[in-house]
Amino acid sequence: METSVAPRPSVRSAFARLVDYAGLFPPAQLSLAQATGEYREARGGPHAWMLGRFIIPATTLSSSPQNGDTPFSVILDGGSDPDTWLESVGSRIDSAAALRGKGVAVEALEVPLPAAFTTDGAPDEPLQRLRELMEKAWLSDLPVYVEFARRGEWKAVVERAMSAVMRAGCGAKLRCGGLTAEAFPSVDEVAEFLAAANAAHVPFKATAGLHHPVRHVDAASGFTMHGFLNILAAAALAPRVDGPMLQRIVAEDDPTEFHFEDATLCWGDERIELGELEACRRSAFVAYGSCSFSEPVADLTALGVFATP
Repeated sequence: METSVAPRPSVRSAFARLVDYAGLFPPAQLSLAQATGEYREARGGPHAWMLGRFIIPATTLSSSPQNGDTPFSVILDGGSDPDTWLESVGSRIDSAAALRGKGVAVEALEVPLPAAFTTDGAPDEPLQRLRELMEKAWLSDLPVYVEFARRGEWKAVVERAMSAVMRAGCGAKLRCGGLTAEAFPSVDEVAEFLAAANAAHVPFKATAGLHHPVRHVDAASGFTMHGFLNILAAAALAPRVDGPMLQRIVAEDDPTEFHFEDATLCWGDERIELGELEACRRSAFVAYGSCSFSEPVADLTALGVFATP
């Protein structure tokens, strides 16, 4: 199917800079040289407008600083021990700040929280300390996306954590899969995350298990995997639909239920107008991490999303 060099306005609004490239991470787990090569190739291709930042751990960026204009989203992994987490994250913040001062294009930060910070209450104190460290390092202008572990009663955890994230002026991060079946959140869990983010007006990014647009069973692993088009439609509709409807959108596995018109994304009878799409991408679902860029492009092409009207 022929790819249009000028996609519909709705398609461009839906997918512009949506895919943050995560080739360093499983299942691809490429070397830095390989991942950098693939990213540069994608930036020179016809769908470069869909490509966002290059995701990289702070320790990797520090040990192999990149030249040029590659925009980075830097993961500040402080480990799972709450007693040493802040010190570890602080050192990574300092490293990111030093590299940014040398001209490295650090554009965003991603921070996994230890489970202990969210299972027993809202993580206000560590998140406020995180913001203080960022301000001290002159990084307070950067968006930061906080990931909280799926532990305990998820609905309560995600609501408390999302409120704390909002109070700290941060975004959130949703992990949608991994290398085991247990790593994939349920439809209910994803819908509860989206509802909480919408209620708190918190922007979020997603990661893992989202190579493909629509929810499906992966033939190789047998895992049921979430779709990034499901997440997009659900996030855009969250301000005006209820919880059961959100669950239905997240669970949708029929690609024909999704289609684009010039200024509209449609799911079934629900229409998401251009302004809603733009607002969603700006302040709700801002990006998702994928270790493949070619797979989402190929799938959207097969669905006719890029076809010339």
